[in-house]
Amino acid sequence: MTDLLENIKPAKQAAPQTFIGSKGLEANLISFDEFGATTQVVEDQGIKYFVNEYWTSRQRQANRLHEISYRACFKPQLPEFFISRLTRKGGSVYDPFMGRGTTPLQAALMGRRPIGNDINPLSVMLLRPRLTPPSLHEIHTRLQTISWDSKVDTNEDLRAFYSVETLRQVLSLREYLLQRDRVGQIDHVDDWIRMVAINRLTGHSAGFFSVYTLPPNQACSADRQRKINEKRDQTPPDRDVANIILKKSKSLLSQLPDLGSIDVLLGSAPASMTPYIPDSSVDLVVTSPPFLDVVQYAKDNWLRCWFAGIDADAVPISMHKKVEDWEAFVRDTFVELARLVKEGGTVAFEVGEVRNKSILLERNVVNAIEGLPFDILGVLLNEQEFTKTANCWGVTNGKRGTNSNRIVIATRR
Repeated sequence: MTDLLENIKPAKQAAPQTFIGSKGLEANLISFDEFGATTQVVEDQGIKYFVNEYWTSRQRQANRLHEISYRACFKPQLPEFFISRLTRKGGSVYDPFMGRGTTPLQAALMGRRPIGNDINPLSVMLLRPRLTPPSLHEIHTRLQTISWDSKVDTNEDLRAFYSVETLRQVLSLREYLLQRDRVGQIDHVDDWIRMVAINRLTGHSAGFFSVYTLPPNQACSADRQRKINEKRDQTPPDRDVANIILKKSKSLLSQLPDLGSIDVLLGSAPASMTPYIPDSSVDLVVTSPPFLDVVQYAKDNWLRCWFAGIDADAVPISMHKKVEDWEAFVRDTFVELARLVKEGGTVAFEVGEVRNKSILLERNVVNAIEGLPFDILGVLLNEQEFTKTANCWGVTNGKRGTNSNRIVIATRR
């Protein structure tokens, strides 16, 4: 493992972009032409849409600290777009549904105060270590202190993913971390090792602990894994768990900026009830809630939750089959945001696309906000492959509709 300790250099932070504030945002959206396209402004059912390619995956390389897989997470370019325009250095940026923590992490990388919440405590485990990362030397030293000779569990479900030897190492690491957690001895190094291990549990290359399986953000069931193994005529290979953790750590830390002394506020609670966050303490919210019942978060994260000692079935993640129930859920969230967001602050509420665009959730968000102390600026519609505006509403024009971010923008009055 020692050869992996070389060539880690601090990364330079990108120069901050011009702050324009919420009052200048509409003009900025209309005049935006960085990628050569003219913004189209469309009004539909009383909602103003700003349609353009406002960011792309090629716009700039995101910091490697973001390279943690999670279902239905947006790109760092999305929060970066709003953070750079709507906050100044030192301002507070919040995500009530933070998932892997893209928004709070990007805020920290840009010199803002990160505030993050998610009802699943797994999210805090995924984000917190990346806000206070250890050195690669500290990680290497700690891994050498762990006893890797745990008794092998005969659980056949786990054997579908891991060889006997790999499972011994996985169980040893899990036992070590859970014991440290029970006695309150988890420090920033253990926190980091746990985060990396959670993200190396399953995947489709030798960089993961498991045999070939689904992408790391979507753990399949043991029965399905057995079918994958049979179809591919594969058996779980032996993996070096410590070496995989160290190698992934080197990649994550390879662009490490000087984060300085960050004032971090993270918690695990329903988005509608976050008493640990003070009133009027948030300058900007950039978030994306669960989209109805599209993503099965508990099933996707069952193995991660098992490793972390979390009962996935006991986490009350919101799942809504009916749009009206989802709209009520969004309203409860905005009632709480009305308490948290400063006067003049902004909420960027991303709702993506669901059910082949037959449901436009941004309209339900606008309905949910009605009567609350927010003014709707409109909906930013970021088209990754800009074709015709009609595609944004699923109108056939001989081409397949494009993928887009649909973001309701509201200001606190």
